[in-house]
Amino acid sequence: MEKIRQVIAYERHFEDFLLAQPEKVQDKIFKVIEAIETLERIPANYLKFIHGTKGLYEARIQLGSNIWRVFCFFDQGKLVILLNGFVKKTQKTPRKEIDKALRLMNKYYEEKNIK
Repeated sequence: MEKIRQVIAYERHFEDFLLAQPEKVQDKIFKVIEAIETLERIPANYLKFIHGTKGLYEARIQLGSNIWRVFCFFDQGKLVILLNGFVKKTQKTPRKEIDKALRLMNKYYEEKNIK
């Protein structure tokens, strides 16, 4: 399948999260990333905008009754930057996880503007 978008991880937060997950979960995460890379319109059950933020999204991974989230954002439309991930244990996404993702996103843009 042809890639429409490029997905990259910022720093090591996503990689550390990914490696801490069981292989089945890693496979499912890669499937969701592949959908983000290749689908013109990404279904909301894979990628959802976080309201009240400036451009933060969560990639949604579900396996059985377990749920994982990986925060990400779009840079110049076709580049998706993966941030931190976490295991979702409550109905509502924890504020501290959103805040961490926003800090990382801001840091990314600060570093990019320096270059």
